[in-house]
Amino acid sequence: MILKKAILTCSVLTLTLFSNSCTSSKHSTETNSQLGFNTLIPKPLSVSSTDSHFTIDEAIRIQLDNNSTELSEVGLFLKTELEKRTGISASIKSFEVGPSSMYIIIKNLDSDNPEAYELDITENALYLSSNTSEGAFRGIQTILQLIHHTDTGDWIIPTGMIKDEPQYAYRGTMLDVSRHFFGVDYLKKYIDILAYYKINHLHLHLSDDQGWRIEIKSWPLLTEIGGSTDVGGGPGGFYTQEDFKELVEYAAQRFITIVPEIDMPGHSNAATASYPILNGTDTTPELYTGKKVGFSTFDTRSDTVYAFVDDVIREISAISPGPYFHVGGDESHVTEDADYIYFINRVEKIVQKYGKRMIGWTEVAQADLDSTSIAQYWVHPEKAAMAIQKNMQLILSPAERTYLDMKYDSLSPFGYNWIGYISVEHAYDWNPEEYFEDGDVIGIEAPLWSENFSTADSLEFMAFPRLIGIAELGWTTKSNRNWMEYKERLAHQAYYLRRNNINFFASPDIDWPK
Repeated sequence: MILKKAILTCSVLTLTLFSNSCTSSKHSTETNSQLGFNTLIPKPLSVSSTDSHFTIDEAIRIQLDNNSTELSEVGLFLKTELEKRTGISASIKSFEVGPSSMYIIIKNLDSDNPEAYELDITENALYLSSNTSEGAFRGIQTILQLIHHTDTGDWIIPTGMIKDEPQYAYRGTMLDVSRHFFGVDYLKKYIDILAYYKINHLHLHLSDDQGWRIEIKSWPLLTEIGGSTDVGGGPGGFYTQEDFKELVEYAAQRFITIVPEIDMPGHSNAATASYPILNGTDTTPELYTGKKVGFSTFDTRSDTVYAFVDDVIREISAISPGPYFHVGGDESHVTEDADYIYFINRVEKIVQKYGKRMIGWTEVAQADLDSTSIAQYWVHPEKAAMAIQKNMQLILSPAERTYLDMKYDSLSPFGYNWIGYISVEHAYDWNPEEYFEDGDVIGIEAPLWSENFSTADSLEFMAFPRLIGIAELGWTTKSNRNWMEYKERLAHQAYYLRRNNINFFASPDIDWPK
């Protein structure tokens, strides 16, 4: 069941966890009993500690006072994650007041941010308050980050108060599954990691010169031919529409929106190799397994091309309940300027026809777009300025800070460095607020292009820990961010990463625990 983002009005979700014990105990080296000390990423708006703790034990109970599916699934998620983390199985029951109880309550807050939440943790009770099931879910991630094990074998949560909400509504990462394909099972693991750090958009780059990765029933050769290889000549792969719906639902249960991208009119060799009529020549392109860009294009004056684009957007939009459709639009170097603008203008109307809001890389701002479309800034600040002049909004993905396919340093085993090295510090220690005016930016996204890696381990090595810092930049206010303090909290994330078999670059700038 896909969780909806409905605002709770008169009803509340109460997750009540009973504990028989709240006695003090000796703490492990994993963390400190003070609330928020070196544990939480993203950093909340405010944290105050009361220097005690709640102990999770076999009497733990999750109580729901509302029978709605959305809230029931939030409660079930918490039950599942608590059991995975502690081995303790909580029961889920209807709301009732009882002694020695720990309450996690969702109710109305004085905030219009749907992701806002508050945590009030005492020795006997934990109150999670939020306007929405989405906000409750974000608060649950904070609870999961706070749980730790003591030397005496207890599972505890420090006491105190947390008030929190994100500064940007859009906090994302892009994964290129076209250059190298990653299957459904792995993407579920990746989605779980994103949810843990409160990222709420996963942008999937589903087509490029080297591969077409999503089934289009009206154009079956796209996957039969275009999905048959990848960079280096590997076997490729693709998502059936059922696969994609499964991913969309899995992500939605974690309040993550899948943003599909079909890159056009350039980056289109896999499509034109499958259907040569799309490029307006008399020759059939060869399947491409290299790393060059900018050599392919659709025939932007062909009615057949727009019938094709209409079918693709229609079929993908039907299985993508999120509000966005990404049309790429970058590096169309062999498309004439007038043809490029004509194409983007027409494609915007097709996207809108199917009820979606168009996103494109910075270059799309050259077209005559309306204010509902979004430009994703990666390079070309002058084109981003054009988007702002048209009252379009921006997603920030400055390549020099957010491109996760860049090498960490000169010793990195793979990756690019065309825009320079991006160390863990460089990916974190910048201010998105200083790129453009606040009202022009809806959020931040860190792209991960896959030309130079093909395994889950190498993907994770490039993403982590830099993506964790990007998650904080999207959530946490400028006044609450500081590199020297952040890197202490980042070091603590080694426990989560190792426990979940997530590979990461152990930057020598971080004092990682042994």
